[in-house]
Amino acid sequence: MIPVQREWTSNSIAETRRLAETIGLLADSGMVLALVGELGSGKTAFVQGLARGLQVPETYRITSPTFTIINEYPGRCRLIHVDLYRIDTRSDLQDLGLEDLLHSDGVAAIEWAERLQQDLPDEHLLIRLKILDDETRSVLIKASGSRSKLLLQKIET
Repeated sequence: MIPVQREWTSNSIAETRRLAETIGLLADSGMVLALVGELGSGKTAFVQGLARGLQVPETYRITSPTFTIINEYPGRCRLIHVDLYRIDTRSDLQDLGLEDLLHSDGVAAIEWAERLQQDLPDEHLLIRLKILDDETRSVLIKASGSRSKLLLQKIET
């Protein structure tokens, strides 16, 4: 049976990045990763690992696009890094052209994805990061859609 969700405990930022790198190695064009978690839970660290797996050149510094909202990086698959922290209204989302990005040929990683609510595509990975202590995080990944479920199945613990 294909898993719908799996949970990991990450004991460091490096472990969070390694898990995300594995996902990046398995991801292909059109994938959407919806990242949810409080400030400091590791969302940006996760995207940094994802970028490594997508073979984004190390010359690119992956930072949270809190003020630019969207950053794009070249790689095996183009990485579209979105931060919705400063988005307040549905019209703000529409002004971004986010729907087009979610259905593009890249891999979209969306921080603060809970602000999208029902606008996430049917096919996506929901990645919920929770702070357990200063270094330790719970990483719960829920797959929605057949491609995402297959990807989740391929991740080794």
